[in-house]
Amino acid sequence: MSDAVLFDARDDGIAVLTLNRPETRNCLTEEVRQGLFAAWERFETDPALRVAILTGSGEKAFCAGGDLKEMVETGMRVPPRDLIPVPYDNIELTKPTIAAVNGAAFAGGWLIAQSCDLCVASTTATFAVTEVKVGRSSPWASPLIHMIPQRIMMEILLTGKPISATRAYEIGLVNRLAEPADLLGAALGLARDILAGAPLSVKAARDTVMLSTEMGRSAALQAARHASEHCYHSEDAQEGPRAFAEKRAPRWLEV
Repeated sequence: MSDAVLFDARDDGIAVLTLNRPETRNCLTEEVRQGLFAAWERFETDPALRVAILTGSGEKAFCAGGDLKEMVETGMRVPPRDLIPVPYDNIELTKPTIAAVNGAAFAGGWLIAQSCDLCVASTTATFAVTEVKVGRSSPWASPLIHMIPQRIMMEILLTGKPISATRAYEIGLVNRLAEPADLLGAALGLARDILAGAPLSVKAARDTVMLSTEMGRSAALQAARHASEHCYHSEDAQEGPRAFAEKRAPRWLEV
């Protein structure tokens, strides 16, 4: 893999992906984009890895967004759908992901943070959808309607002004805040909370959230019941209650 995106496969089942171009505020150059495509694929296909954390190098930026110089040089109009790797859009990930936002997450940086399942942010982080400032558009922001209130989404997109990490937490965009030095530790702690659960139960829970987001109430209930069948019929569905009754930690058998 390119050193534009670092990949740390930890022994505890957590992968840490780091955008590694702090001198350009980790913007989404072709090099970074290709590194991120490769990193997500490596995470998805490695059965030993169960949770991924995406973060950025340096203190100033998580990711400053797309490479505007490239857009000028190529005369880019509508961005190709495969330009940036986006879970639930042009790549398929079946395991939980956490964005650990260490600094500015602007435009495409907001996009890749938004596309993760969960988000932990440094208290010094900032978020902005800046496309109106540079004459571009942000159709990728449409899923925000399921994350934050409509009028807040409208203001963020129409003004292009940054919001603080505290504000992002208040509106529900961010799950947890941490001091800069504690950011990765907080993200790892959240990942470990997920790892403590039965793998099939975690998958069913994640599927339930995504199905509920995509469907109406009745259709989502039916689809979620179907998505949970494997979990219910697993050995772990018996091990969990047994371990609780015996007052011991469960020993999960299935992935």
